[in-house]
Amino acid sequence: QVQLVESGGGLVQAGGSLRLSCAASGRTIRDYYMGWFRQAPGKEREFVAVISWGSRTTSYLESVKGRFTISRDNAKNTVYLQMNSLKPEDTAVYYCAAKVGGLGYKVQEYNYWGQGTQVTVSS
Repeated sequence: QVQLVESGGGLVQAGGSLRLSCAASGRTIRDYYMGWFRQAPGKEREFVAVISWGSRTTSYLESVKGRFTISRDNAKNTVYLQMNSLKPEDTAVYYCAAKVGGLGYKVQEYNYWGQGTQVTVSS
């Protein structure tokens, strides 16, 4: 079993930046594709970004492409989401997730989840 804990969320003005971290324990993240999802009130949880186990492949939600960067440090057992040029519509709870068996973009495809961290972008 792998446990995931997100951190780094907070309140930021539009145009600002945040870096989210996801610390894993129990098992090495080398065994997983790692993803970030987000959920705003009244909306479905949506895919934001994913990175392969060797960091060769990344994929992003179109609306965050060019602004967000996902990365991983397997030695530290940590995944990051650097968020720049934040917009009010980025406001949501952000979740780290782990998936076995290859690349995935859907909530139902991920096996393990963190508790989430709140990101609020003011206008």
